[in-house]
Parts: sequence; structure tokens; C-alpha cells
Amino acid sequence: MASFTEVESGKKSNRPELQKALDLCRRKRLPLLVAKLDRLSRNVAFISNLMESRVEFRACDMPDASRFTIHILAAVAEHERNMISERTSAALKAAKARGVKIGNPNLAEAGKKGRQAAIAAADRFAESVWPIIESLTDE
Repeated sequence: MASFTEVESGKKSNRPELQKALDLCRRKRLPLLVAKLDRLSRNVAFISNLMESRVEFRACDMPDASRFTIHILAAVAEHERNMISERTSAALKAAKARGVKIGNPNLAEAGKKGRQAAIAAADRFAESVWPIIESLTDE
């Protein structure tokens, strides 16, 4: 039995680990088991499309749920996702109004340092393979 751990939000449809799990389930004709339906997705269309695909799935928090129940619970999960988004936006707006600085002030500096480190690593790699490239072009 394979195990996949998805850390992306259930709000997103483009989730690499979920895609790997779905691909394996399709190939091996196995059911996809998830801990909770709302962790699988908080999008009715995604759940509906998955139900129409060639992958059977079961949520451990409701193993005997019917298709009808799954549709209803997916709609509730999507609604909750929208309410969370609205509450978060309102809280950020209120915090800004109070003068709270939003975001990570160190993010730009961290990005700059990360780029510099990546460039340095690429330069080291290029230096290490250059003798091999030269030897191949000398022949």
C-alpha cells in the first residue's frame, strides 16, 4: 500500500502529491482513501469530477457516505472555505486600519540571499563540469 502526504490546501486543485496518488489509483485500480473529505478538496466541482473519474475514493471520516451525501458535504466545505477567506480578508483589513504592518519585512532580503546562493551554486557546478565539457569538445 502506498502512502502520500499532501501539504497543499484543499482549496487548490493543482496538488502534486494528490496527483501522484490519483495516478497510482488509476493504474492499479485501487480506491483513494483520504482522512477527511474536506482535506481532499473544498471545491464542489473538483469532488464532482473526481466522482465521475475512474478513481473510487472513500473518506475515513464518513466511510459509508453516499454520492448524494458527498455532494452535500463538498458544498458545505466549499462554503466554509469562502467564509474563511472572507474572515481572513476582513481581519487583515482591520489590522491595516489599526496601523499593523502586514507581511514579512525580511522576505525581500531572504529572496535576494536565496538568489545569490542559487547563482553561487550554479557557478560552482559550472566550474566542476567545465573540464568534462572541454575534454569532449577537444576530441
